[in-house]
Amino acid sequence: MLLGRTDPSDYNLYPSQYPWAYDLYNQAVRNTWFPHEIALKEDLDDFAKMTDDEKHAVEYLLAFFNPAELIVNRSIALGVYPYLKSAECHLYLAKQMWEEANHCVAFEYVLQTFPLDREKVFALHTTVPSMIAKENYIMEAVRTMTEDELDITTDEGKKDFVRNLVKTNIVAEGIWFYSGFMIALSFRQRNQLRNLGSLINWVLRDESLHLKFGIQLILNTLEENPALVTPEFALEIQNLIVQGVTVEMDFNKELFPRGILGLNADYVNQYVQHMADRRLTELGMEKYYNVSNPAKWMSTATDVTELVNFFEQQNTAYENPSATDDEVAKQRKNTEL
Repeated sequence: MLLGRTDPSDYNLYPSQYPWAYDLYNQAVRNTWFPHEIALKEDLDDFAKMTDDEKHAVEYLLAFFNPAELIVNRSIALGVYPYLKSAECHLYLAKQMWEEANHCVAFEYVLQTFPLDREKVFALHTTVPSMIAKENYIMEAVRTMTEDELDITTDEGKKDFVRNLVKTNIVAEGIWFYSGFMIALSFRQRNQLRNLGSLINWVLRDESLHLKFGIQLILNTLEENPALVTPEFALEIQNLIVQGVTVEMDFNKELFPRGILGLNADYVNQYVQHMADRRLTELGMEKYYNVSNPAKWMSTATDVTELVNFFEQQNTAYENPSATDDEVAKQRKNTEL
């Protein structure tokens, strides 16, 4: 079983009970990178030529991502890891926590390099209403897992575990982060901030694995606990995702007081809705928004392998293919082009 208190038998990797988690760990290790591998000198020249609205968008993205990575890390350390028995999952989560820390350092590297008022950027997530709303959305789940007395042996405790994963993994990492990635990579689409775009590509590669792991974890939890699989709980999960989309749409309206780079809040929010529909279908649920993808150029960056369905009884695909070292090297080279 995935959930519960560990016992001596849970400290062995073999025989493997959840090989998909061990495969993702090995792929994550091969994907390891460091922020200072990317030089930002050319991006500084681009930044100096940007409009105030473009600089505002960069500031807002950094102001969100910098603390958000550590909030997700806290959720993993205190709200996911302690409730799992699987050695393979513990192994992967240890690497994921390092990656979240590395992402935070990466965004700090950008903040140190760009001519920004760092104190102002650091303070934005505590003063801007839409950012406060996003953090409150996540912290509500984290508090449930860390401050309340959670009995993971009960159905309600297991539901709280799934709710936390939906908020932190599906919504924060699988929708909010992808919205920010799309905006950042839009600069590179117009031949601006190309090196920052490479850094975002590397972050996105990590987050794609985080998303795969989180969805598999939800699906396995539901499969092992069929009492949770009810129409009422499915509707609750859908509502949590819709709530997260609403919070993100408010944030994008503050990020884009006017349009930049051919982007505006409506365009980005349609992408947010599209990604929400994608996450719902990956969980085996119906689409909610039924909108087209306005940023089809992002599809190759955001593709994740076909996963099992949320409220279907049969699980058909646990293992995910791991990239070879040559493939990882090729991916890294491509991000630099």
